[in-house]
Amino acid sequence: MKKILLSIILVAAAMATFAQSSKRKPNIVVIMADDLGYGDIGCFGAKNIRTPNIDNLAAQGIKFTSFYSTSPVCSPSRAALITGRYPRRLGIDHVFFPEGFTGLPAEEVTIAEALKGNGYRTAILGKWHLGHHRQFLPLQNGFDEYYGIPYSNDMQGVVYLRGNDVDSLVVNQKYTTKTYTNEAVRFIEKNKDKPFFLYITHNMPHVPLYVSPEFEGKSKGGLYGDVIEELDWSVGEVMKSLKKQGLEENTLVVFTSDNGPWLIFDVEGGSAGPLRQGKGTTFEGGQRVPTVAYWPGRIKPGSVYDDLATHLDFYPTIISLTGSQKTQTTKSLDGEDISPVLFGTGKRKGDEFVYYSSGKIEAFRKGDWKLRLPQEAIKNGAQVVVEATDTLLFNLKTDIGEKNNLLKTNQPKAKELLAALGEFNKRLGPTPPALIQRMPADDSHIKKRAQRAAAKGNAGK
Repeated sequence: MKKILLSIILVAAAMATFAQSSKRKPNIVVIMADDLGYGDIGCFGAKNIRTPNIDNLAAQGIKFTSFYSTSPVCSPSRAALITGRYPRRLGIDHVFFPEGFTGLPAEEVTIAEALKGNGYRTAILGKWHLGHHRQFLPLQNGFDEYYGIPYSNDMQGVVYLRGNDVDSLVVNQKYTTKTYTNEAVRFIEKNKDKPFFLYITHNMPHVPLYVSPEFEGKSKGGLYGDVIEELDWSVGEVMKSLKKQGLEENTLVVFTSDNGPWLIFDVEGGSAGPLRQGKGTTFEGGQRVPTVAYWPGRIKPGSVYDDLATHLDFYPTIISLTGSQKTQTTKSLDGEDISPVLFGTGKRKGDEFVYYSSGKIEAFRKGDWKLRLPQEAIKNGAQVVVEATDTLLFNLKTDIGEKNNLLKTNQPKAKELLAALGEFNKRLGPTPPALIQRMPADDSHIKKRAQRAAAKGNAGK
């Protein structure tokens, strides 16, 4: 009788634990690489770079083969991801620089702000690149914690910020990936008993490339491959931490890139795989990015989604999954909730995507078709990086590499896309002017931060 009673108690306890865990809001982890190419990950075709941890996310989750960033450069794509809105709506058309005075508009409601209003702990670790003056930094935009370099690693003012203040003036970039990983593990351990949103935004593989000694010379893909393999290690450490804390089955993990590879740097600039061109262009290589998502028990292992999806979808999807509708923005969103795609219960309804560059529409996709408007040559100094092109029409379903211009043989389709683009512009409505980058006469803002850090006695990390 005692054994039977004990069994009943244990079963009841297990059921209570299950009921409690099933009621808990899900954790969200978004991991973003910087300038990672479509062809740089094993599950997307890389042959000489080992990425077993990212590949496992795809094998046990879902791989998106037609997933887009909203810009071929950093700041606009990052702004779009955390607001769910085309960066043109925000006036963010270009990358921000440490010499500037502008940043993410205060009236925008970020994912972090929406989730924080719903009881979530929120953190961003790594590159921010949406303005460095106090009002633009993460803590003023919904994040409870921030640790990282506020800009690209090739810009001035490479310092580690913790929150709003300089934590270290000395940054050994060989260890940035490890530093962010350690911070991520610490955050997960600290917040294991409450729902959280963790946004890990690596500086790598943006040039100049850096890798820790443990990974240097280990990849067949050279220094670039070393960097990617360390990023993959980082993904593995995050997953180990989630599993150790018993959070894996209640956490959606997404891995993606902010835009395509910076091909002008040749072997140190990554690979777009079968795609045409890379960063800085509105060809597929500039904005179609390798993206996978993992959630055991929710996402069917080995799923592949070949239709359109974008960074714009993160905001409404996360809002839906976390029940944060009451705290989200009232502004127009440009993405849609793709949880049916994640869970295999449906497809994304929208089939249109607009390719912006420097605030101008350069191309438009509807369904399998892409229309690219006439563009001037892209130059790096006197060197022509991308030749000028006339109007181009591609069927991306059969021509992922954009090799066959079908304009002459399919004029009706081109007119159809032009008409659809016109309707998009009507729906978009008026947009603000581009945020202006003002250039100060000196670097006084950096000096002030240096003085504050010296006063705190922080010598480096």
